Amino acid sequence: MRFRPRQPASSPPPDSGNGDDRAPRRDAPLVPPASIAGRALVTVIAIMTFLASLTAGAAFLVADASRGWSDQVSREATVQIRPAPGRDLDAEAARTAQLLRAAPGVASVRVFSKAESERLLEPWLGTGLDLSELPVPRLVLVERADGEALDFSALRKLLAEKAPAASLDDHRLWLERLVAMARTVVALALMIFILVLVAMAMAVAFATRGAMDGNRQIIEVLHFVGARDKYIARQFQRHFLLLGAKGGAIGGGAAMLAFLLGGIVTRFLGGAPSADQIEALFGGFTLGLWGYGAILLIAGGIALLTGLVSKLIVFRHLQRLD
Repeated sequence: MRFRPRQPASSPPPDSGNGDDRAPRRDAPLVPPASIAGRALVTVIAIMTFLASLTAGAAFLVADASRGWSDQVSREATVQIRPAPGRDLDAEAARTAQLLRAAPGVASVRVFSKAESERLLEPWLGTGLDLSELPVPRLVLVERADGEALDFSALRKLLAEKAPAASLDDHRLWLERLVAMARTVVALALMIFILVLVAMAMAVAFATRGAMDGNRQIIEVLHFVGARDKYIARQFQRHFLLLGAKGGAIGGGAAMLAFLLGGIVTRFLGGAPSADQIEALFGGFTLGLWGYGAILLIAGGIALLTGLVSKLIVFRHLQRLD
Protein backbone atom coordinates (compact mmCIF):
# COMPACT_ATOMS: atom_id res chain seq x y z
CA MET A 1 0.00 0.00 0.00
CA ARG A 2 1.60 3.29 -1.13
CA PHE A 3 0.67 6.88 -1.25
CA ARG A 4 1.85 9.89 -3.21
CA PRO A 5 1.70 13.18 -1.26
CA ARG A 6 -0.11 15.82 -3.22
CA GLN A 7 1.85 19.00 -4.12
CA PRO A 8 0.22 22.44 -3.93
CA ALA A 9 -1.00 23.64 -7.30
CA SER A 10 1.33 26.67 -7.26
CA SER A 11 4.47 24.78 -6.30
CA PRO A 12 6.71 23.35 -9.00
CA PRO A 13 7.55 19.64 -8.81
CA PRO A 14 10.73 18.88 -6.90
CA ASP A 15 13.87 18.61 -8.96
CA SER A 16 16.00 15.58 -8.15
CA GLY A 17 18.86 16.79 -10.31
CA ASN A 18 18.72 13.84 -12.71
CA GLY A 19 15.66 14.87 -14.68
CA ASP A 20 13.28 12.59 -12.71
CA ASP A 21 10.09 14.56 -12.03
CA ARG A 22 8.36 11.80 -10.08
CA ALA A 23 7.27 12.68 -6.53
CA PRO A 24 8.76 10.67 -3.67
CA ARG A 25 6.84 7.51 -2.85
CA ARG A 26 6.38 5.65 0.45
CA ASP A 27 7.10 1.95 0.02
CA ALA A 28 6.09 0.84 3.53
CA PRO A 29 2.37 0.15 4.07
CA LEU A 30 0.43 2.56 6.21
CA VAL A 31 -0.87 -0.31 8.36
CA PRO A 32 1.61 -3.14 9.02
CA PRO A 33 0.25 -6.30 7.37
CA ALA A 34 1.47 -8.63 10.12
CA SER A 35 1.69 -7.84 13.81
CA ILE A 36 0.93 -9.38 17.18
CA ALA A 37 -2.20 -7.25 17.48
CA GLY A 38 -3.34 -8.35 14.03
CA ARG A 39 -2.89 -12.04 14.85
CA ALA A 40 -4.74 -11.55 18.13
CA LEU A 41 -7.61 -9.87 16.29
CA VAL A 42 -7.79 -12.74 13.79
CA THR A 43 -8.06 -15.16 16.73
CA VAL A 44 -10.83 -13.09 18.34
CA ILE A 45 -12.76 -12.85 15.06
CA ALA A 46 -12.38 -16.60 14.47
CA ILE A 47 -13.75 -17.37 17.94
CA MET A 48 -16.64 -14.92 17.52
CA THR A 49 -17.47 -16.32 14.09
CA PHE A 50 -17.38 -19.85 15.46
CA LEU A 51 -19.77 -18.95 18.31
CA ALA A 52 -22.10 -17.00 16.01
CA SER A 53 -22.17 -19.87 13.50
CA LEU A 54 -22.86 -22.44 16.22
CA THR A 55 -25.69 -20.29 17.57
CA ALA A 56 -27.24 -19.80 14.14
CA GLY A 57 -26.83 -23.48 13.28
CA ALA A 58 -28.48 -24.55 16.55
CA ALA A 59 -31.40 -22.22 15.79
CA PHE A 60 -31.75 -23.81 12.34
CA LEU A 61 -31.72 -27.30 13.84
CA VAL A 62 -34.28 -26.52 16.53
CA ALA A 63 -36.56 -24.73 14.05
CA ASP A 64 -36.43 -27.71 11.66
CA ALA A 65 -37.00 -30.17 14.50
CA SER A 66 -39.95 -28.15 15.80
CA ARG A 67 -41.59 -28.32 12.39
CA GLY A 68 -41.17 -32.08 12.50
CA TRP A 69 -42.62 -32.24 16.01
CA SER A 70 -45.58 -30.09 15.02
CA ASP A 71 -46.31 -32.19 11.96
CA GLN A 72 -46.04 -35.45 13.88
CA VAL A 73 -48.15 -34.30 16.82
CA SER A 74 -50.81 -32.71 14.61
CA ARG A 75 -51.14 -35.97 12.64
CA GLU A 76 -52.27 -37.94 15.68
CA ALA A 77 -54.95 -37.84 18.35
CA THR A 78 -55.57 -40.11 21.31
CA VAL A 79 -58.85 -41.46 22.61
CA GLN A 80 -58.92 -42.68 26.20
CA ILE A 81 -61.44 -45.27 27.41
CA ARG A 82 -61.96 -44.68 31.11
CA PRO A 83 -62.42 -47.78 33.31
CA ALA A 84 -65.59 -48.16 35.41
CA PRO A 85 -67.16 -50.96 37.44
CA GLY A 86 -68.76 -53.53 35.14
CA ARG A 87 -67.35 -51.95 31.99
CA ASP A 88 -65.60 -54.21 29.46
CA LEU A 89 -62.72 -52.00 28.32
CA ASP A 90 -61.66 -54.27 25.46
CA ALA A 91 -65.16 -54.33 23.96
CA GLU A 92 -65.58 -50.58 24.51
CA ALA A 93 -62.22 -49.88 22.85
CA ALA A 94 -63.10 -52.06 19.84
CA ARG A 95 -66.48 -50.33 19.43
CA THR A 96 -64.84 -46.89 19.70
CA ALA A 97 -62.23 -47.84 17.11
CA GLN A 98 -64.98 -48.92 14.71
CA LEU A 99 -66.68 -45.53 15.10
CA LEU A 100 -63.42 -43.66 14.49
CA ARG A 101 -62.53 -45.64 11.36
CA ALA A 102 -65.74 -44.44 9.75
CA ALA A 103 -65.02 -40.79 10.54
CA PRO A 104 -63.83 -38.56 7.67
CA GLY A 105 -60.12 -37.74 7.52
CA VAL A 106 -59.02 -40.75 9.56
CA ALA A 107 -56.28 -42.87 7.96
CA SER A 108 -55.79 -45.53 10.63
CA VAL A 109 -56.90 -46.46 14.13
CA ARG A 110 -54.84 -48.55 16.55
CA VAL A 111 -56.11 -49.97 19.83
CA PHE A 112 -53.52 -50.39 22.60
CA SER A 113 -53.80 -53.63 24.52
CA LYS A 114 -53.85 -53.77 28.31
CA ALA A 115 -50.14 -54.74 28.40
CA GLU A 116 -49.20 -51.87 26.05
CA SER A 117 -51.16 -49.37 28.11
CA GLU A 118 -49.42 -50.55 31.28
CA ARG A 119 -45.98 -50.23 29.65
CA LEU A 120 -46.71 -46.56 28.99
CA LEU A 121 -46.74 -46.04 32.77
CA GLU A 122 -43.31 -47.61 33.38
CA PRO A 123 -41.31 -44.33 32.95
CA TRP A 124 -43.28 -42.91 35.92
CA LEU A 125 -44.00 -45.99 38.05
CA GLY A 126 -40.99 -48.16 37.24
CA THR A 127 -40.80 -51.74 36.03
CA GLY A 128 -41.77 -54.97 37.77
CA LEU A 129 -45.00 -53.64 39.28
CA ASP A 130 -48.27 -55.54 39.17
CA LEU A 131 -50.75 -53.10 37.64
CA SER A 132 -53.58 -55.57 37.31
CA GLU A 133 -55.42 -54.01 40.26
CA LEU A 134 -55.02 -50.43 39.00
CA PRO A 135 -57.69 -48.86 36.79
CA VAL A 136 -55.47 -48.43 33.73
CA PRO A 137 -57.45 -46.89 30.84
CA ARG A 138 -57.35 -48.19 27.29
CA LEU A 139 -55.90 -45.98 24.58
CA VAL A 140 -56.91 -45.71 20.94
CA LEU A 141 -54.50 -43.93 18.59
CA VAL A 142 -56.06 -42.06 15.65
CA GLU A 143 -53.91 -40.96 12.70
CA ARG A 144 -55.22 -38.53 10.13
CA ALA A 145 -54.87 -39.09 6.40
CA ASP A 146 -52.33 -37.11 4.36
CA GLY A 147 -53.78 -33.86 3.09
CA GLU A 148 -56.84 -34.23 5.30
CA ALA A 149 -57.89 -32.36 8.41
CA LEU A 150 -59.58 -33.93 11.39
CA ASP A 151 -62.71 -32.22 12.68
CA PHE A 152 -62.07 -32.64 16.40
CA SER A 153 -65.33 -30.96 17.35
CA ALA A 154 -67.29 -33.47 15.26
CA LEU A 155 -65.27 -36.36 16.71
CA ARG A 156 -65.95 -35.23 20.27
CA LYS A 157 -69.65 -34.93 19.52
CA LEU A 158 -69.68 -38.41 17.97
CA LEU A 159 -67.94 -39.94 20.97
CA ALA A 160 -70.20 -38.13 23.42
CA GLU A 161 -73.28 -39.58 21.72
CA LYS A 162 -72.16 -43.14 20.99
CA ALA A 163 -69.19 -43.78 23.31
CA PRO A 164 -69.61 -41.68 26.46
CA ALA A 165 -66.79 -43.54 28.22
CA ALA A 166 -64.28 -42.20 25.66
CA SER A 167 -62.52 -38.83 25.74
CA LEU A 168 -60.54 -37.29 22.90
CA ASP A 169 -57.12 -35.61 23.31
CA ASP A 170 -55.95 -33.73 20.21
CA HIS A 171 -52.49 -32.97 21.71
CA ARG A 172 -53.09 -29.26 21.22
CA LEU A 173 -51.58 -28.42 24.62
CA TRP A 174 -48.40 -30.37 23.86
CA LEU A 175 -48.17 -28.79 20.43
CA GLU A 176 -48.45 -25.28 21.88
CA ARG A 177 -45.74 -26.06 24.43
CA LEU A 178 -43.40 -27.47 21.78
CA VAL A 179 -43.88 -24.45 19.53
CA ALA A 180 -43.36 -22.06 22.46
CA MET A 181 -40.16 -23.86 23.48
CA ALA A 182 -38.81 -23.79 19.91
CA ARG A 183 -39.57 -20.08 19.58
CA THR A 184 -37.87 -19.38 22.89
CA VAL A 185 -34.74 -21.25 21.83
CA VAL A 186 -34.63 -19.41 18.50
CA ALA A 187 -35.13 -16.04 20.26
CA LEU A 188 -32.31 -16.80 22.71
CA ALA A 189 -30.07 -17.85 19.83
CA LEU A 190 -30.82 -14.56 18.06
CA MET A 191 -29.96 -12.57 21.20
CA ILE A 192 -26.67 -14.45 21.63
CA PHE A 193 -25.89 -13.91 17.94
CA ILE A 194 -26.42 -10.15 18.29
CA LEU A 195 -24.30 -9.99 21.45
CA VAL A 196 -21.48 -11.84 19.69
CA LEU A 197 -21.57 -9.36 16.80
CA VAL A 198 -21.53 -6.41 19.20
CA ALA A 199 -18.56 -7.86 21.09
CA MET A 200 -16.70 -8.44 17.83
CA ALA A 201 -17.40 -4.90 16.63
CA MET A 202 -16.00 -3.54 19.91
CA ALA A 203 -12.87 -5.67 19.52
CA VAL A 204 -12.37 -4.35 15.97
CA ALA A 205 -12.89 -0.79 17.19
CA PHE A 206 -10.21 -1.15 19.86
CA ALA A 207 -7.82 -2.76 17.36
CA THR A 208 -8.40 0.07 14.87
CA ARG A 209 -7.72 2.72 17.49
CA GLY A 210 -4.55 0.88 18.49
CA ALA A 211 -3.36 0.78 14.88
CA MET A 212 -4.11 4.48 14.47
CA ASP A 213 -2.25 5.37 17.67
CA GLY A 214 0.78 3.50 16.39
CA ASN A 215 0.70 5.46 13.13
CA ARG A 216 -0.65 8.77 14.49
CA GLN A 217 2.20 10.95 13.20
CA ILE A 218 2.07 9.47 9.71
CA ILE A 219 -1.70 9.85 9.56
CA GLU A 220 -1.54 13.48 10.69
CA VAL A 221 1.17 14.30 8.16
CA LEU A 222 -0.80 12.69 5.35
CA HIS A 223 -3.92 14.53 6.43
CA PHE A 224 -2.28 17.95 6.59
CA VAL A 225 -0.39 17.64 3.29
CA GLY A 226 -3.67 17.01 1.51
CA ALA A 227 -4.21 13.25 1.43
CA ARG A 228 -7.90 12.56 1.20
CA ASP A 229 -9.71 11.04 4.13
CA LYS A 230 -11.12 8.33 1.85
CA TYR A 231 -7.62 7.24 0.90
CA ILE A 232 -6.42 6.95 4.51
CA ALA A 233 -9.62 5.21 5.64
CA ARG A 234 -9.40 2.81 2.69
CA GLN A 235 -5.95 1.63 3.84
CA PHE A 236 -7.30 0.70 7.25
CA GLN A 237 -10.47 -0.78 5.79
CA ARG A 238 -8.51 -3.01 3.44
CA HIS A 239 -6.22 -4.16 6.23
CA PHE A 240 -9.00 -5.04 8.65
CA LEU A 241 -11.16 -6.53 5.90
CA LEU A 242 -8.40 -9.04 5.21
CA LEU A 243 -8.10 -9.81 8.92
CA GLY A 244 -11.87 -10.25 9.16
CA ALA A 245 -11.95 -12.52 6.12
CA LYS A 246 -9.18 -14.67 7.55
CA GLY A 247 -10.81 -14.93 10.98
CA GLY A 248 -14.26 -15.50 9.47
CA ALA A 249 -12.97 -18.30 7.24
CA ILE A 250 -11.29 -20.03 10.19
CA GLY A 251 -14.29 -19.69 12.51
CA GLY A 252 -16.87 -20.59 9.87
CA GLY A 253 -14.87 -23.59 8.71
CA ALA A 254 -14.51 -24.81 12.29
CA ALA A 255 -18.28 -24.48 12.83
CA MET A 256 -19.06 -26.45 9.66
CA LEU A 257 -16.63 -29.15 10.75
CA ALA A 258 -18.27 -29.26 14.19
CA PHE A 259 -21.73 -29.82 12.69
CA LEU A 260 -20.41 -32.46 10.29
CA LEU A 261 -18.70 -34.32 13.13
CA GLY A 262 -21.83 -33.96 15.27
CA GLY A 263 -23.94 -35.58 12.58
CA ILE A 264 -21.43 -38.42 12.12
CA VAL A 265 -21.23 -39.08 15.87
CA THR A 266 -25.04 -39.02 16.20
CA ARG A 267 -25.44 -41.58 13.40
CA PHE A 268 -22.62 -43.71 14.81
CA LEU A 269 -24.29 -43.78 18.25
CA GLY A 270 -27.73 -44.46 16.77
CA GLY A 271 -29.94 -46.29 19.24
CA ALA A 272 -28.11 -45.06 22.34
CA PRO A 273 -30.28 -43.10 24.81
CA SER A 274 -28.10 -39.98 24.58
CA ALA A 275 -28.18 -40.06 20.77
CA ASP A 276 -31.96 -40.47 20.80
CA GLN A 277 -32.33 -37.42 23.04
CA ILE A 278 -30.07 -35.33 20.80
CA GLU A 279 -31.96 -36.47 17.74
CA ALA A 280 -35.28 -35.67 19.41
CA LEU A 281 -34.12 -32.11 20.12
CA PHE A 282 -32.06 -31.37 17.00
CA GLY A 283 -33.46 -33.85 14.47
CA GLY A 284 -30.80 -35.66 12.47
CA PHE A 285 -28.22 -33.01 13.50
CA THR A 286 -27.74 -32.08 9.86
CA LEU A 287 -27.93 -28.46 8.73
CA GLY A 288 -28.54 -28.97 5.05
CA LEU A 289 -27.62 -26.51 2.32
CA TRP A 290 -29.52 -23.62 3.89
CA GLY A 291 -27.71 -24.03 7.21
CA TYR A 292 -24.24 -24.22 5.69
CA GLY A 293 -25.13 -21.32 3.40
CA ALA A 294 -26.08 -19.30 6.47
CA ILE A 295 -22.67 -20.01 8.03
CA LEU A 296 -20.96 -18.80 4.85
CA LEU A 297 -23.06 -15.63 4.94
CA ILE A 298 -22.13 -15.08 8.59
CA ALA A 299 -18.42 -15.45 7.84
CA GLY A 300 -18.63 -13.05 4.89
CA GLY A 301 -20.80 -10.60 6.83
CA ILE A 302 -18.35 -10.54 9.73
CA ALA A 303 -15.50 -9.74 7.34
CA LEU A 304 -17.49 -6.85 5.83
CA LEU A 305 -18.50 -5.65 9.29
CA THR A 306 -14.86 -5.63 10.37
CA GLY A 307 -13.82 -3.45 7.43
CA LEU A 308 -16.81 -1.13 7.84
CA VAL A 309 -16.23 -0.57 11.57
CA SER A 310 -12.55 0.28 11.00
CA LYS A 311 -13.44 2.69 8.19
CA LEU A 312 -16.01 4.54 10.30
CA ILE A 313 -13.62 4.90 13.23
CA VAL A 314 -10.85 6.28 10.98
CA PHE A 315 -13.27 8.78 9.43
CA ARG A 316 -14.34 10.01 12.85
CA HIS A 317 -10.72 10.44 13.91
CA LEU A 318 -9.81 12.37 10.75
CA GLN A 319 -12.83 14.67 11.15
CA ARG A 320 -11.58 15.62 14.61
CA LEU A 321 -8.24 16.62 13.08
CA ASP A 322 -10.01 19.26 11.01
